[in-house]
Amino acid sequence: MSVENIKAFSIIGHTDALDNVVMTLGKSKVFQPDEVSNFYSDTRGFVRVSSQNKYGEPVSRISNAMRTLGIEPRYIRTKKKFAPDFETIDRYSENLIEKVDKLEKKKAKLQQEYNECKRAREETSHFVSIDRNIEELLEMEYVKAVFGRMPKENVDKLGTENYNTDFIEFIPCSEEGTYIWGVYFVPLTQYEKAERIFSRLYFEKSSFATMDEAPEKRYKRLNSDIEKLKNNLEQINSKIKDFADEKEKKILSYYTKAAEYNLFFSIKTHAMERGKSFCLTGWVPEGQSKKLKNNLQSIESVEVSVSNGNDELQLSPPVKLKNFFLTRPFQFYTEMYGVPKYREIDPTAFIAFTYVLLFGIMFGDVGHGFCVMIAGALMWFLKRMPIGKILLPCGFSGMIFGAVYGSVFGYENAMDWFYRGLNMEEKPIEVMSSSFTNNILFIAVGIGMALLCTAMLLNIYTSIRQKNIGKMIFDTSGICGLIFYAMICAGLIGMMMFGINLFSIPYIIVIAVMFILIFLREPLSKLVDGDPEWAPESWGNFILENVFESIEVILSYVSNTMSFLRVAAFVLVHAGMMQVVFTLADTAGPIAYIPVVIIGNGLVCALEALLVSIQVLRLEYYEMFSRFYSGEGRPYEPVRLNLVRN
Repeated sequence: MSVENIKAFSIIGHTDALDNVVMTLGKSKVFQPDEVSNFYSDTRGFVRVSSQNKYGEPVSRISNAMRTLGIEPRYIRTKKKFAPDFETIDRYSENLIEKVDKLEKKKAKLQQEYNECKRAREETSHFVSIDRNIEELLEMEYVKAVFGRMPKENVDKLGTENYNTDFIEFIPCSEEGTYIWGVYFVPLTQYEKAERIFSRLYFEKSSFATMDEAPEKRYKRLNSDIEKLKNNLEQINSKIKDFADEKEKKILSYYTKAAEYNLFFSIKTHAMERGKSFCLTGWVPEGQSKKLKNNLQSIESVEVSVSNGNDELQLSPPVKLKNFFLTRPFQFYTEMYGVPKYREIDPTAFIAFTYVLLFGIMFGDVGHGFCVMIAGALMWFLKRMPIGKILLPCGFSGMIFGAVYGSVFGYENAMDWFYRGLNMEEKPIEVMSSSFTNNILFIAVGIGMALLCTAMLLNIYTSIRQKNIGKMIFDTSGICGLIFYAMICAGLIGMMMFGINLFSIPYIIVIAVMFILIFLREPLSKLVDGDPEWAPESWGNFILENVFESIEVILSYVSNTMSFLRVAAFVLVHAGMMQVVFTLADTAGPIAYIPVVIIGNGLVCALEALLVSIQVLRLEYYEMFSRFYSGEGRPYEPVRLNLVRN
C-alpha cells in the first residue's frame, strides 16, 4: 500500500536547446509535464512557446497510406537501434504515400472502367432484340428514337382516348420485374407532344446517347471487357495486399516513431519563454530522476533543479501507485474510485484483501467459484479485461468458502465424503440449518464492525502522514470516532452474545466525552492545527447546525454497520436459489432433470457473480472508503505511447 516518491523538475535553458530537451524528456518515457505558472507565482514577461509540430505531417501521410493499404493503425515495439531523425521519417512518409497513391489511382481508374462497363452492359441487355446499331436509329433525320422503360400497366394505356399515340410507334424489347423496356419512334415535329404523353406514363429515358454496334454484339463485347477488368482489379488488389503484407512491419515502425516524436513535442506546449530562454516544469518518479537529470544537464546551456514531492504538496504532485503483483489487479478498482492524494494511503492492498474475503463468503460454492475462475482467465487472456484478473482470486476464494459450506454446484452434501475422511462428523457450516441463520447475521455484522474499525485506523494513519492532527483526533473516523464506535460495539456484543453489561457509568461517560469531542470537531481541529480563527462566528448557529450533523453521524455509524447484513443475505440467498433449481428439476422429471440443473446452475452462477461483485464493491466504496479515503489525487501520466506486442 504505497505511493512511489516523485520529484519535481524545473528545467531552464537557451531556446536553441528546447527541441533537444523535449526529445530527451520524451525518450525517457517517465516525464509528466506541468504548467510553469503552477510552479512559479511570478511569470511576468514569459509567453507560451508557439511552434508547429513538424511531425504532424509525416504522421498524417503514413496514417493515410495505412488506411489505403488496410493496415490497422497501432503502435508497436521497435528495435532499440531504430531511431530515425525527422528528415528520414519525412522522406520515408513522402515516398510511401507516393507509391500508395500510384497504386490507388490505378485501382480507382480500373474500378471506374469496371463500373461503367457494368452499367453499359445492364443498359444494353434490355435491347439485345434490336438487330441494328442504336447509333443509326438515334441519328435518323425525320424521326426521333427514344429508349427507356415504363411500368407494365402503362403500356396498355398507349393508344387509348386519354393517350392518343397514333403518331407514335412503341416497340417493347424486354421485360424486367414491373417494367417494360423498349423504344418509341416519333416524327420530329411531334416529339414534344410525345414527350409529354410518355412523361405522364412515367417513361424513364435510358442514359446512353449512342451505340455504334448492334446491342447483342455489344453485350457480348462488354461481357468480355468486364472479365478482363475484373481480372485486372484482382491483380491490383493482390499487388496492394502483397505490398501491405511485405511492408507492414516497416510502415508500423515508422508510424510508431513518427507518432512517438509527435507526442514528445506536445511537451513543448507546456514550456514558456522569455527572450532567448525557456522554462519547463514537470514530474518524474524518484527511481528515474537521477538518470534523467544527468541526461538533461549534458545538454549545453541547460540547468535542472529537482525537489522532493513531499516539499511540493501545494502543487498536488501526481500519484504513481506501487503494489505487489498479487494486489496490483485491484488498482483497477482504486483508480475507478480515484487515485489517492500524494501523501494519502493507497487502499489497493486493503481492497484486495477485503474484496476477495467478502466475495468468497457471499459466493461460497466450489463449482461456481471454479466457473468464475475460468471466466476470469478467459476475460484476461483473450480480451485483456482488467476485471478478469480480479475474478481469478475471487473465484478461488469462493471455492474455499464453498468447501467450508460443503456446497458444490448447489449440492449441499456433495463434500460429506471429504469431511468424513478428515474424521469430522459433519461439515463446518450447515447453511440450510435454522440455527445458522442467526449466527450468520451476527457474523456479518461483526465483520462489518471489524472492517469499519480498520478503516478508521487507516484514516488515523493517513492523517498522521498528512500531518493533519485535528482530523486525526476529532474526526468521526479519527481517534474519538474510533473509541466512540468501538466502545458502543463492544458494549452491544458483550450484552447480546456473552450476557455482560459493559455500560457502567464510567463507560458511558467516556462514550459521552468522545461524542462531545466529535460534536466540537471543527473548532477543536482548527485550534489544534494552530488556526487563529478557530472559534465559530456564532456559537448558537454552530450548535444548531451540529445537532443535525450529529444525528447524521450516528445514523451513518448504524447504516454502515447494518449494510454488512447483505453479506449474510447472499450466503442464504445462494442456498435458497439452488434449492429452487433442484425443486424445478425434480418437478420436470427424470429426463429433464440434468438439463434443468445445468441451466439453473448457469443462471444462478452468472446472476450471483454479477450481484456479489457489485454489492462487495458498494461495501468497499460507501462503507469503508468513505471513512479513510478521498481519492482526490491526480494520476501519474507520463508522456509515452501505449505500445502493443508485435
